Amino acid sequence: MSSVGAVEASEPSLRERKKRETRDALSLATIELVTERGWSAVTIDDIAARARVAPRTFRNYFPTKAAAISGRHADRMLRVAETVAGLPAGTPLRAALIDAAVAELAPEDEGRSAPDPERAAAVRLMLAEPALQGELTRASATAQDALAAAVAAHTGTDPARDTYPQLVAAAVGAAVDVTITHCLGATPPIPMKPVLRDALHRLTAGLAEPAACTTADPEGES
Repeated sequence: MSSVGAVEASEPSLRERKKRETRDALSLATIELVTERGWSAVTIDDIAARARVAPRTFRNYFPTKAAAISGRHADRMLRVAETVAGLPAGTPLRAALIDAAVAELAPEDEGRSAPDPERAAAVRLMLAEPALQGELTRASATAQDALAAAVAAHTGTDPARDTYPQLVAAAVGAAVDVTITHCLGATPPIPMKPVLRDALHRLTAGLAEPAACTTADPEGES
């Protein structure tokens, strides 16, 4: 089957790792400042200063604050896709995918039992910003396509004919969205990691292993 569009699984070069580190630092600085001060009180210069880079460096990576924040989420999802793309042939997909998603998307739970209520409220306010919502939607769609391509390459399915890759990617995206909303909205806020793992197990439980999948239509015609 074709694997056009699949995420490359090769190890990043030192230069690429440095670029990722700078991008991550800028995204994290933007999130920290916006949750501390509010959306309108944060400038590009503020973000650059927090990340200890020049303002022009910020603009080399992101056009706006919204892109910097959504970029952190998208980058994590893309790293999940990279992990899937790098799985050895024959590796069971479901368990590996769940482990990768939890490791990338709920790392903030390490070392603490629950999120700080004030920070959770600030994050909810940030996520409600209209300028950010559009960016998050676009970033999530791009990341979902990358994950679907990686799933297709690993399972030997064809995204043009099989629904399996997009179903898996959509399930992961839905689990992440529901987990974030649920955990931030709880009183008090609750850790993401166990909720995300449970949500991923629930949503992927009905997705048959690719070997059992068929491209036949629902009426049984080939």
